[in-house]
Amino acid sequence: MSALQNHLWNPSGGLIYHWRALRYRRRLWQPFVTQVGYWLSAWQPPQKELVIIGPSAGYTLNADFLVRFAKVEILEPDPLARALLRRRFPAIHFRHGQLDCFAGLHGPLALRQHYPQAAFLFANSLGQQLAQLDSRWPTQLLQALQSSSWASYHDVVAGSRTPRNTQARKWQEGESLEQLLAAFWSGGELELFDHGSFGVLPAQEHTAWSLTPRQHHLVGWTSISVEGSSTSMLPNTGIGGRS
Repeated sequence: MSALQNHLWNPSGGLIYHWRALRYRRRLWQPFVTQVGYWLSAWQPPQKELVIIGPSAGYTLNADFLVRFAKVEILEPDPLARALLRRRFPAIHFRHGQLDCFAGLHGPLALRQHYPQAAFLFANSLGQQLAQLDSRWPTQLLQALQSSSWASYHDVVAGSRTPRNTQARKWQEGESLEQLLAAFWSGGELELFDHGSFGVLPAQEHTAWSLTPRQHHLVGWTSISVEGSSTSMLPNTGIGGRS
């Protein structure tokens, strides 16, 4: 089992992220936080144990969702985030796990084996990791969790132009990335950072997230609920793997 390393200085989830949350969460982030709340409310896994991968300080989570579980374990490499998470949700008894499911191709299977009775939530962590992972890792994840309840919201693209639409939009089968982007940004030149998740990670809906006034993300969401370990279920999105 690969253990988590200290990521306090990680620009996507360390001190910079905490500063942005302090400055923008109550105003700029609110539409996105509200949408995540809708997604989590609609996801009703039967498991009473939840493992959250990369929650940071839980800035996009809410207590109504967390209290549904008798046990909540977090896999979070930022020590400050863990402390802030406990402070933000004092009624929740978080346990801190050490497993790093992004460490090699064995990671997803280790996650499933270590927490056989759990539901899994990737809290905006997958899109941050894909560029550093083996291209086979997403397929390993889907295979490892095919008998588990799991959900993920993850970055698809990021750019500096403000989106004209912030409403969640269902993904249409066969829809290209360009068609999806046109639903959120008006025409013209659009410079974006591609996180590599479109066509690789399943997404049933997308929405926009203005992280700062000059940094805007398109985020995908998927959720699966499975009653028992003998049931096999994969998200029906029509999306294939990365070449």
